[in-house]
Amino acid sequence: MRIFPVWPWIQPGRGHLRSSAVDDVRQLVRIAARLGLDVCVDLVQGHLSSFDFVPSWALTWHRASVFEDRRVRDGLRAYVTAMVDELAGEPGVFAFTLGNEVNNLWPANPTSVDASTGWAAELVEVVREHARTGQQVIHSLFDDAFYAPDHPFGPQDVVRLGDVSSVHSWVFNGTSAVDGPLGPATTSHAAYLAELAVACGGPDRPVWLQEVGAPLPDVPLEHAAEFVRRTVASVTALPQLVGITWWCSHDVDRRQLDFPDREYDLGLFTVDHRAKPAADALRAAIARAREARPAAAPRPVLTAPDDILRHPRSRGSVAPGSEFHRAWVAAGRQPDGSVIPARIQLP
Repeated sequence: MRIFPVWPWIQPGRGHLRSSAVDDVRQLVRIAARLGLDVCVDLVQGHLSSFDFVPSWALTWHRASVFEDRRVRDGLRAYVTAMVDELAGEPGVFAFTLGNEVNNLWPANPTSVDASTGWAAELVEVVREHARTGQQVIHSLFDDAFYAPDHPFGPQDVVRLGDVSSVHSWVFNGTSAVDGPLGPATTSHAAYLAELAVACGGPDRPVWLQEVGAPLPDVPLEHAAEFVRRTVASVTALPQLVGITWWCSHDVDRRQLDFPDREYDLGLFTVDHRAKPAADALRAAIARAREARPAAAPRPVLTAPDDILRHPRSRGSVAPGSEFHRAWVAAGRQPDGSVIPARIQLP
């Protein structure tokens, strides 16, 4: 599972890291280990469910870009160093992610493609220096990195930094408008995004579907279980896939105000811990995937219209609903409506 320490609650001052807060994170990791759960610690939150958490020493009278300002970056180095030093020795920690979808901190924090890459590369090296041998380091970005022409974070960061390419698949990005909650474009979007990561990173680099969920109203509750089944079946056809993490464990209590409406009902469990149909469907789908990973078989190959690594302003040509995306869905569509993901190559 992924856990999300909130950055300013642990580092309220640039030179002040609260040891009791770090102890709380360690205790959570140990509880997870006792329950047989391995943990990926997302370090810089940063951003969670539409809320930004940035410490006061980077706001108001001290406002500076998290990505560009050297003072803030030095503070982040100290934070990441301390967290990894304290948690790397926990046997249940298998990975560290730099932060949850840190590209959501832009445009509030100005940056450029070069600055974003330098920021992430610096922190990846900090984690490597302090993590134990075998622990993975991962850079997490939401999908504008692959789709948005003017976005100052690019696919090269996902597929070249760290040990695994992580992708976050959310069909409210326009995909569900293509063919509805159970259409082949919608239920294969996770596979499409993962295959784009393979095309950019090469066939030998593993891919982690680090976030995927069934958001309302794009996927109505009565279709959520089937959406889960079809999504998992499609994405697990990729040989590079090494894991799926569903967002998220529990619904958000509606007494917690000001979340976007879709954020309240994304859980596999209700607020009072009752499993929802999507939870049962996910358990069954993962069991099937583990028992029978598909044998390697020829898949159709499509060449993207542009090299989005070399020409990031062309990213719109592969975005959901684009001519290429629709052709990819059609190439892999089966008579029952499922999609066997076609391979993608860059020109």
